Amino acid sequence: MYQISEMVDRNDRVPMMTGRTRRSTIGPTPAGGNSKQANGSKQSSAGEKTPSHPSHSNGKVKKEKQVHEPVRTPQERSTICERLSCHVLQESLLSSASGYSNYRGILNWCVVMLVLSNARLFLENLLKYGILVDPIQVVSLFLKDPYSWPAPCLVIVSNVFIMAALYTERKLSVGTISEMTGTFLYLVNLTTLLCFPSATVLTLTSMTPAGGVFALGVYTILFMKLYSYKDVNMWCREIRHTKARTLTRSHSCPSVAQSNGSAVHSHVSYPGNLTHRDIYYFVFAPTLCYELNFPRSPRIRKSFLLRRLFEMLFFIQLLIGLVQQWIVPTIQNSMKPFQDMDFSRMMERMLKLAVPNHLIWLIFFYWFFHSSMNFVAELMQFGDREFYRDWWNSETVTYFWSNWNIPVHKWCLRHFYKPIMRRGVNKWVAQTAVFLVSAFFHEYLVSVPLKMFRLWAFMGMMSQIPLAWFVGRFLRGNHGNAAVWISLIIGQPVAVLMYVHDYYVIHYMSQS
Repeated sequence: MYQISEMVDRNDRVPMMTGRTRRSTIGPTPAGGNSKQANGSKQSSAGEKTPSHPSHSNGKVKKEKQVHEPVRTPQERSTICERLSCHVLQESLLSSASGYSNYRGILNWCVVMLVLSNARLFLENLLKYGILVDPIQVVSLFLKDPYSWPAPCLVIVSNVFIMAALYTERKLSVGTISEMTGTFLYLVNLTTLLCFPSATVLTLTSMTPAGGVFALGVYTILFMKLYSYKDVNMWCREIRHTKARTLTRSHSCPSVAQSNGSAVHSHVSYPGNLTHRDIYYFVFAPTLCYELNFPRSPRIRKSFLLRRLFEMLFFIQLLIGLVQQWIVPTIQNSMKPFQDMDFSRMMERMLKLAVPNHLIWLIFFYWFFHSSMNFVAELMQFGDREFYRDWWNSETVTYFWSNWNIPVHKWCLRHFYKPIMRRGVNKWVAQTAVFLVSAFFHEYLVSVPLKMFRLWAFMGMMSQIPLAWFVGRFLRGNHGNAAVWISLIIGQPVAVLMYVHDYYVIHYMSQS
């Protein structure tokens, strides 16, 4: 190859002859092989050189220029193949079989459209009603009767029930009273804990609905905490009796850190946990399940604490403003369609209320479960910060209810669902019982402060059972997730409108 190219280069350097016709005569080869004459060049086999006829001018022998095909590399061949073909076997990106999952641009588009549509609604609201936000009006709901303040007084009285639970546990730990007597005392204490505040809210005319919700919410949380406190201490006594030795906290509960504010913490054994400091730490801790040792964070992060405090103040003001500016006028305009039983207008009002109601619910979720509970946990160095999981990815209704409120879910699982299952009860019966308890507390927190009983919240919670069965049986993946979102967006405004309509009819139309 190198020889041939060198010959071609030398031949290219021969000056062109003008005004004269050149001719080459090809004679027979010594080997007797055939030869061809084409374009004045001679081709020979096996690369043999065939001498030209000596009759050329000046006696010079002309070296004929050889034409060769270029040698292609594999990369060059691949490039040529790509030019020839442009199709491969593949699915469209929006097909489920494509395996494509990067829809960030579509998500951003949805967010932009949501912001623009809500901005239009908010602007329409401002043009129609003006600015309705009034923080003083909200404060007056809690301070309507400045001399009695029944809601804060109820919260202070709750200390009596805390002391009663601690006294009962101390008597049980030393064996002064029997387990049966202790169970009876707890039954009286917990029953009174639910009945006393509800009776107070129903009888006092100065108790506002907002104050009633606040007081009953505190008592409901305290009820669940003291129930867990009773169970865990009872389990510790059972273990102590069976093993006949003192249990350390590390044996009873797999936790790490201990008392607040000290660098070195010591484990405490039962009944050393039966102290005022221990029970009040549990009462204020952001959890409903009691342990002898809670996981503790090493220090208080001041920057984290300040961020959560800023979020709490900002979002509570935003919630109040949205309720006053958006929810109140929409509900007021919904009363006439409900009175006239105009179903088309009722549906229009419900859908109009769904957007701000759902937005307020999402803001409340972030304010309570992220900002507020993390603030309290950081202040108390409480280490377990799993207050919620990825409920927004729920593909079934049961997954949503198990992951959007982890403290309540843990309490139901630990102190209600598992004890029922250990008694041999069917799984579906146990889940129905959990929904019954949840429905009772939802109705308790709504009907008592409003001083009316319509069971809308109770029926709304119980309707989750057939909905959970239907979604789990017939819907999967994105369809199940969409069904969960629809139930959240549509179900809540329906319940809100029902209660507001009944409250308006009872308290305003009857008076007029």
